Amino acid sequence: MSSIELFAGAGGLAMGMTRAGFQHSAVIEWNDDACQTIRDNQAHYVEAGQEFLLFEGDARAFDFTPYAGGVEVISGGPPCQPFSLGGKHAGNLDERDMFPTAVQAVRETKPRAFIFENVKGLLRQSFASYFEYVYLQLSYPDLAREKAESWTEHLARLEGLHTSGKVKPTYHVVFRLLNAADYGVPQKRERVFLVGFRADLGIKWSFPEPTHSEEELLISKWVTGSYWDEHGIRARNRPRPPEKSTKRIAQLAASLETRQRLLRWTTVRDAIAGLPDPEQPTLLPIPNHTHNPGARSYPGHTGSPLDEPAKTLKAGNHGVPGGENMLVRTDGSVRYFTVREAARIQTFPDDYVFHGSWSDTMKQLGNAVPVRLAEVVASSVAAALAAQS
Repeated sequence: MSSIELFAGAGGLAMGMTRAGFQHSAVIEWNDDACQTIRDNQAHYVEAGQEFLLFEGDARAFDFTPYAGGVEVISGGPPCQPFSLGGKHAGNLDERDMFPTAVQAVRETKPRAFIFENVKGLLRQSFASYFEYVYLQLSYPDLAREKAESWTEHLARLEGLHTSGKVKPTYHVVFRLLNAADYGVPQKRERVFLVGFRADLGIKWSFPEPTHSEEELLISKWVTGSYWDEHGIRARNRPRPPEKSTKRIAQLAASLETRQRLLRWTTVRDAIAGLPDPEQPTLLPIPNHTHNPGARSYPGHTGSPLDEPAKTLKAGNHGVPGGENMLVRTDGSVRYFTVREAARIQTFPDDYVFHGSWSDTMKQLGNAVPVRLAEVVASSVAAALAAQS
């Protein structure tokens, strides 16, 4: 099944699509370092000898018309800065808002389905009207904004047509806020996914159910001890359960026989297991695994505990909310994640090499869709399309 990937970044969503069985007719990205990263890792996207079109430039300049009717899925993560909690929150007023281009791609190629991802901030109350606008545009992509029409006037026209029932939607669109940790990613990363299927296909689909849970991590740590056993940590070296969780742990212990069991959340310790300490000399150099000094903790920048899923990695390195790109050791000290560690947290394979400086590559990773989460959603969409064929 063919696809076009918009706003590819370092390629997390694109790789998840590939693993789900899609073949990219085109991959579109404007950032030089991200494009070089994708070029250096083409083997993860196409088999040897296959044509691979990487369009390096503004997606607004890409000609979608040659792909009309020949693409199964359009996917991408429109730049999130307009809606990010760590950004300026300018929304549709931000020139980086690329949802109009995403809608254009759907309108001009008429894919059987689309998958778009964005930050949790897109669901903020202050963006409610614009989110509805995006949703209705994706539902009725052929009802394009007229030249002299403001976006609010276009929204009002779409609302009127939608409620009248006189015009049937071209796509049936659903959205959900997904936490990557619930699908085996070692990171608490909440992202909005918008998935649409062409209405004439009559496809019945819902988002994949979570496979991992925080409760199972608590059980493995504080009820059975299996988490510490997996990592070879003896009883005398294990931390004490957090006092605030005592009641919850007791409830979980009492429900072991009756509860539906999932897999446990994956932690930073799980993710970086087997990698040497980047601050110590090693005879086995690992690509992108170089220590970057200067990490420090302060309010709002506190790092990710070793035995929890990481906080959300973001496209910054210092002074951004949350201390997302730092590891908190068991003694309370902090250091920056290496690029390789951050790549593992985003579930990129170890042979995936990133191009650029530490700050440039951390930006690529902070903007990426976790490969595993992308694969889960894309595989579900692929299965629905295959069943309908």
